[in-house]
Amino acid sequence: MSFSQPHNSLAVDYRPIDAIAPYAHNARKHSRTQIRKLQQSLKHFGWTNPLLVDESGNLVCGHGRLEAAKLNGETHVPVISLGAMSEEDRRAYIIADNRLAEDASWSKELLRSELSGLIELGYDVELTGFDTFEIDGILSFDEAGEGAEEDRVDLPDEDKVPVCRVGDFWKIGDQWLGVGDCRDQDFVERLLAGNRVRLVQTDPPYGCRIAGNVSGNGKVRHSNFVAGAGEVSLPEFAMTLLRPAFKAIAPHCSPGAIAFVWTDWRACPHMLNAAQGVFHELKNQIVWAKDPGMGAFYRSAYELCLAFKVSPGAHTSNIALGRRNRSNLWRYPSANAFHKGRLQDLADHPTIKNRRMIADAILDVTKPGDVVFDGFAGSGTTLAASAMTGRRGFGIELDPKYADVILRRVGEATASEPLLNGEVPLSQVMTQRAGDRS
Repeated sequence: MSFSQPHNSLAVDYRPIDAIAPYAHNARKHSRTQIRKLQQSLKHFGWTNPLLVDESGNLVCGHGRLEAAKLNGETHVPVISLGAMSEEDRRAYIIADNRLAEDASWSKELLRSELSGLIELGYDVELTGFDTFEIDGILSFDEAGEGAEEDRVDLPDEDKVPVCRVGDFWKIGDQWLGVGDCRDQDFVERLLAGNRVRLVQTDPPYGCRIAGNVSGNGKVRHSNFVAGAGEVSLPEFAMTLLRPAFKAIAPHCSPGAIAFVWTDWRACPHMLNAAQGVFHELKNQIVWAKDPGMGAFYRSAYELCLAFKVSPGAHTSNIALGRRNRSNLWRYPSANAFHKGRLQDLADHPTIKNRRMIADAILDVTKPGDVVFDGFAGSGTTLAASAMTGRRGFGIELDPKYADVILRRVGEATASEPLLNGEVPLSQVMTQRAGDRS
């Protein structure tokens, strides 16, 4: 039996929400999570899909939207009357409207492309109905090709004049690098350009010399950092380097922003002192279990990461049982472990972190398109991991030598040529600056 109303005479009118009678035996159930998504969709997009009712005002399609509208406090809702329907047609169509949609499928490539495009535009992609966990799965990354094709030693030439200069700002894909001091509040403000930080993910110096503490006696050796390499006592290091760096970034963080700050057992208490009164609270202490260890008494097989809440407010947490089931013990191999590209990683930086580990940390506490900041960018791992996870990374590195390393590594990770001030290609800058020195 067909409906009595012609297809071309459908009209929308608004009726009191209490005049709509839901079907008591609707077999389609709506979770609280789905209802919340529908509430957000109605608030943002408005009514784009009216409710369908029969001639008596009995609801045929839109039970979830009706419930969401009630929770949103709406008093009237848009309705299309389907006219006279037999009881059996009404019951069958209630099922059919839900069941027929289940036979559709997604083109993963097109969906990934559409979501990526929205993220690049700064759009809140959760309005699509996908949550952060689902979006990260759709935009999933892998580490294939992350390492070098062969273990090669490409030590930065200590005698070579770096291309980067203090004061530079480089755009690498969607990531930004500033060559300067992360304690300089004006420099931090210029780099971020009004963007609010959701995560501070940073690996500052530990206040000790590289030789004898970080670098071993193997093939790859490193010079000391330009700051924070044991030239002052640990308490002074914490108050002159770490605390000013924390104070410079804190005003640019979103409410509830998280900071992951790496340290070792020597510097840990001094880092806590440096954060006191700047960051809101210590949320947790994370242990990175890495192999193999270095040292003699005893071999150090772990590093510490202090998880702070920078400012009051609700923080983003994507950790849930059965989805991102995460603990505060992170097991990832170190750069010292055997893997493709091991010697290149060791050559790039003395305290390089596992890129997958940093990517997972970013996935834990941010949403796609969020801003991740690293004031001690080092080898560029945070920026590369931000690119891999669809986040926007902003980093600062004081040493132009390591800034050059970042341009190379993040450029390779994003398949992008770095642009000075977002405009001048690296190749052109190299030619210009080589000419300036000749």
